[in-house]
Amino acid sequence: MRNVINMTLPPDVLFLNPWRDRGMQLLLEPDFVWRPIEGANIQGFAASAHDEVNQKIQGLINRTRRHETFKTAIEYGAVPVILERAEFRKSNVLVRDRVLLNGAAGIRALTQYRKANRYETIDLEARLFSYFQRKREENRQREIPLYSGLLEPDLPFVIECRNTFNYFHFMTESLSQLCLLDGLDFQGEIYFHYPNPDDKRQPFTEKFVEVLFPEFAGRVHFERAPKEYTRVLTAFDLLGSAGQAPETMFEGLDEHLPEKVIVRGGASNPNQHSIFLANGVGAPLLALRERALRAIEGKDFSHLPKRFFIGRDDRTARTRRMEGEDLLFEHLALFDFEYVVFENLHPLEQIAAMAGAEMVVGYHGAGFTNMLFANPETCVIELGTLQTAQIRWGDFWPHAHAGGCTYVNFFCDHAAKDPLSEPNFRKDGLVPVALSEKAVGQVMAFIVTMLGELPKLKSALLLTDLARQMLQAGAPERVIALLDAHKDIQVRHGELCLLMADACKALDRPTEELVALDQAYKANPQRWQTLVRIIWCANRCERPQVIRWALARLQMNFPERHAAFVSNHAWVRHVA
Repeated sequence: MRNVINMTLPPDVLFLNPWRDRGMQLLLEPDFVWRPIEGANIQGFAASAHDEVNQKIQGLINRTRRHETFKTAIEYGAVPVILERAEFRKSNVLVRDRVLLNGAAGIRALTQYRKANRYETIDLEARLFSYFQRKREENRQREIPLYSGLLEPDLPFVIECRNTFNYFHFMTESLSQLCLLDGLDFQGEIYFHYPNPDDKRQPFTEKFVEVLFPEFAGRVHFERAPKEYTRVLTAFDLLGSAGQAPETMFEGLDEHLPEKVIVRGGASNPNQHSIFLANGVGAPLLALRERALRAIEGKDFSHLPKRFFIGRDDRTARTRRMEGEDLLFEHLALFDFEYVVFENLHPLEQIAAMAGAEMVVGYHGAGFTNMLFANPETCVIELGTLQTAQIRWGDFWPHAHAGGCTYVNFFCDHAAKDPLSEPNFRKDGLVPVALSEKAVGQVMAFIVTMLGELPKLKSALLLTDLARQMLQAGAPERVIALLDAHKDIQVRHGELCLLMADACKALDRPTEELVALDQAYKANPQRWQTLVRIIWCANRCERPQVIRWALARLQMNFPERHAAFVSNHAWVRHVA
């Protein structure tokens, strides 16, 4: 039986068009294609011991925020579908000999296509762009066929797996698909197909199925690909179809996207689907979260810590021990953190540990998949590198969005002979994290402040960085406490006074904001923006005398700014 796909075929021959090609029918009408949701607070901070590396990290963080972060997280739908003449080869699904572009597997299929044709003289991207543009046009006013018969009781439900040894891929892409059977009264067998050798399959795959889907006991099978079916039931991810879908399916989505994503074609451009996967959460993943939280209801997990460090069991995970881990944990232990290895916990304990956590710290790894079960008050801190920021940061965004937690990344150094060099992933793989003493101090200052303890800082620069991090992490009350504890430094630095004003504004305390703005202007009278902000804040506080004072200062020291402000805001003339 074949287990390879000829990826050199033309796109029209290689890929299935569900709107026109035979072989796929929706079992149910989707409730929605996409919708906005309230997501997580996701932040990244540079924590290298080297200024050159920090500049690269900060540049990447800024570009990601500006060009790859949606204004609102989204949830995208998925539906069960019936496939005819289906083949599961490696981690791909074929329907009547054509590859189904579906979810993460569809993204990988396009990557395989580019790799297989990389030596061709044709412009691959132009060919793909032309193909998807044609399909969207051809599919206008069309709908994927809807199945109208009765569901055969012996029809199997089949799931393709990237592999069965990586916790992230299995939980995110494969196990969550089982939630599409909810409410169907499904009576058939269930198959997970995967490309890796059987001896690499990890026990967690079966354990999580048994614990979270007990109704399917005795009917779940793990079989290595390839496998063929005359008819089969599987999951179809509506976002994965966006490249071929009529543009009306994603109408209104642009208002949630950054300008650069819109210019590049939005959801219609498959090259951007990794950005959509980072900023979105599939409906099956959210359903898996709800099912998992229901499974721990009423059970006693008081033995689990509320604060913990995610360790790693090297027997089941690839060894990438973090340099500086022991020093960091020595500090964490002082604040009641415990060392937890998820692999050594029962599945329900893993779920309950994250669901009840106050703060979780760890270095980059698949364990952060469990953010899926976090509560909105949980603060999750991941320690990574410039490399993980470049190629892995967005992997866990969907899990954070599902939990609605605070997800903070500190990007540190690479554990390499030359920490200033950038690793090549193809050559070096994922390089472990190196946490310097300086980074330990930076991370611990953030952690203890978030926990309500106030470090004593001697430098205005360190205080500014920490206060800004607190503000970005959604903890304005911590900013106020921190700056109040360093009042002698704060009142002498305009930027710190402005951070105090920002924190007061976030907490809707306009009177205190006005006091902080006054301090900011006294500390740095060369900044005209502070006077403008004083005017707006004083107007909210109904302090006309303060407005007149600020206008006079603006006119005296910044006449051009005064003229522009007054001409654009007629209400000011009445106050003046």
